[in-house]
Amino acid sequence: MSSQTVQTALSAATPGCPECGGTLDSSGRETHCEDCGLVTDQDQIDRKPEWRTYDKEEQQRTGAPRTATRHDRGLSTNIGSVDSVDISPRRRRRLARQRWLHGRTKFDSKRDRNLAHGLGEIRRITSALSETRSVKEQASTLFREAQNEALLVGRSIEGGAAAAVYAACRCNGLVRMDTVATVARCSDSHIWNCYRTFLVELELPIPVPLPVEWGARICSDLPFDIAPDIRQRALELAEQETESAEINGRPDGIAAGALYLAGRESDTRLTQATISETVDLHTKTIRLWFQHIEKHMAE
Repeated sequence: MSSQTVQTALSAATPGCPECGGTLDSSGRETHCEDCGLVTDQDQIDRKPEWRTYDKEEQQRTGAPRTATRHDRGLSTNIGSVDSVDISPRRRRRLARQRWLHGRTKFDSKRDRNLAHGLGEIRRITSALSETRSVKEQASTLFREAQNEALLVGRSIEGGAAAAVYAACRCNGLVRMDTVATVARCSDSHIWNCYRTFLVELELPIPVPLPVEWGARICSDLPFDIAPDIRQRALELAEQETESAEINGRPDGIAAGALYLAGRESDTRLTQATISETVDLHTKTIRLWFQHIEKHMAE
């Protein structure tokens, strides 16, 4: 018999310390004597509730935090796999059937099942795009609100989930539709349809992108490095056109035209075709905004 077993037995038989008869303290993960320091039990399981406050009058039992990325807010339980456990085949089949029945009873209706499928698609898309947890929760909340407003009736769940992710990314920064469509399981037309519906019906506060923001992104996405003076000049032109009331239009076109004009001013070979491939615009669009900016600068 080991010394730990003997000490445990002695501590269970005697209410005090087996050495000096002092008081035993079991408040931590070990039981020790307050007088002589003898450890009578260690590595014991703490079966008391987990408290979130140090005030005994306000102590409450808590669990995992609630999350909007789950259809049940993260309060459900799962029956794990027993493949690594040595049990009989009969009990293994029984646990497999209990796991199947438990999975069927987690959803009260078809609505909850569709919600779980949509939130799972949101988690998959945000993970593929390497988005933050805040974007994931915001997209999940948006998808839940769209389902409550019956905006997903007649539309695919995959399209609604991708539109929710696109809207959440637009609220937190710049993102392209083709970036979301490449990892979504539907076409970009379905995503645009759902996104326009969310934008109108839910009154989403989508910020308007500025040409300055697009200018910095275009310079970073080019297949070659841009000189710092050209980058700075392009951002200055984009900022001037942003403050001007005469130049109004799509911000990516204005930023592309400003970058092309900055390249021409510094005698750098920066073609419209190269910029159009980076920003996904037609060369005629870049040439049109370049002419507008050049004419406005001449005036």
